[in-house]
Amino acid sequence: MWQWIIPILTLILGLVGGFFIGVYYLRKQVSNMQMDEKQIQTMARSMGMNLNQKQLKQMTRNMKNAKMPNKFGK
Repeated sequence: MWQWIIPILTLILGLVGGFFIGVYYLRKQVSNMQMDEKQIQTMARSMGMNLNQKQLKQMTRNMKNAKMPNKFGK
């Protein structure tokens, strides 16, 4: 009986632990990500928008000031 319970519990704990480690790593990477104006312009063009210089500066400022919502209470 224990030969079934221990592997199943280990699998469940590994999946839950891996999920939370993945979420933490992804949040850390996204919060450290910095985009320069060329990358923002490329992203806007891929979405079918063409930003002028004023819009580009505003978008850059907004991205620097934006913060990710924190659901896990860090």
